Amino acid sequence: MQRLSRRKFLSLGAAAIAARGNAIGSAEGILQHPRQSIEILERPRILTAARRYLHEQPKTIVSTPASQSAGGPHDYFSEADYFWPDPKNPHGPYINRDGESNPANFNTHRLLLIRLSLQVPALAAAWLLTRHRDFAEHAAAHLRAWFIEPATRMNSNLQYAQAVHGVTTGRSYGIIDTLQLVEVAQAAIVLRSRGALSESDWQGTRSWFAEYLNWMQTSDPGRKERDAKNNHGSCWLLQAAAFASLTGDDGAVRECCDRFKSTIIPAQVAPDGSFPLELARTKPYGYSLFNLDALGMLAHVLSKCSDGLWDYTLPDGRGLANCFRFMALFIANKQSWPYHHDVQYFDDLPVRQPSLLFAALAYRNREYLEIWKRLDPDPQVPEVIRNHPIRQPLLWIS
Repeated sequence: MQRLSRRKFLSLGAAAIAARGNAIGSAEGILQHPRQSIEILERPRILTAARRYLHEQPKTIVSTPASQSAGGPHDYFSEADYFWPDPKNPHGPYINRDGESNPANFNTHRLLLIRLSLQVPALAAAWLLTRHRDFAEHAAAHLRAWFIEPATRMNSNLQYAQAVHGVTTGRSYGIIDTLQLVEVAQAAIVLRSRGALSESDWQGTRSWFAEYLNWMQTSDPGRKERDAKNNHGSCWLLQAAAFASLTGDDGAVRECCDRFKSTIIPAQVAPDGSFPLELARTKPYGYSLFNLDALGMLAHVLSKCSDGLWDYTLPDGRGLANCFRFMALFIANKQSWPYHHDVQYFDDLPVRQPSLLFAALAYRNREYLEIWKRLDPDPQVPEVIRNHPIRQPLLWIS
């Protein structure tokens, strides 16, 4: 089918596009013209959010000191979700209750990081749609506050993330908290590549991510998280791939490609496409969706690999395509889920899983697109928002 220029596409009415067998918003339209179709589909939600965010000033972790933290005011701090006071020893070390989040644990820095991850990508996407400088300038203000300005910047490590009262001042598992920065990094790339981010803002942001990526690669917590065999290892790799793309670290990108093939798929994927380590948890549905998103976004971020990851399979047939075939049925119809239900938030899932869109484009699969379109793009439950860190597909479609 003849491809349309962006200007010509946007000038056509819905009826004209439908007459070409390419109606706005249809699966066929998205497959043939993904960028233009996503612009039209997403425009109302992007601009509604971005216009609201223009009235909210940057706010970093420095604004809320954590008295429980062993670090300083510029050090990110969080407490592990699933740890609670021990009824047998109320003033002693906390104990684990897997899958059950303790609402009393310190969560403010994580919420501020999520706020950043909501606002900067939406502002960047709004700038892409409108080219109004206010959106780009406000996104840049957030980047300066978090990554550049000495008074407000966050230190480039997560040494004190997911601490456990009475047990440890920080854990490697906390590195998953900066999954919220993956789309922030992509927003910075998009703004810079299109001339909307100054050289000083770009270099300052790039320097912070280079420092953080180095810490992820070389520190004891970073290496331990890298070697985790479940979604934590997947999310470490997605972060490393995204941050290496921002910093231009081609060597790290190649290492991520190799690790996806040599470690992630062999360790995590069953022959039927399921994730046994996620199914064994108390939130098997939510964690399976979460891991699927991480792996799908990895395949998209690492599309520059010499041999694409979407179609990579082990000799026994295990690969990403099987994972999507396995989960697509249960995303379309959650009631068919044959495993036990999650202890929390089962009724709030699924949402508009971003990997489903990119899998649809990679596999030319209309069914995936139809499922993706009918899911909620803007969940309101905080825990669901946290586990849905890629929210602006427009930023990822060239």
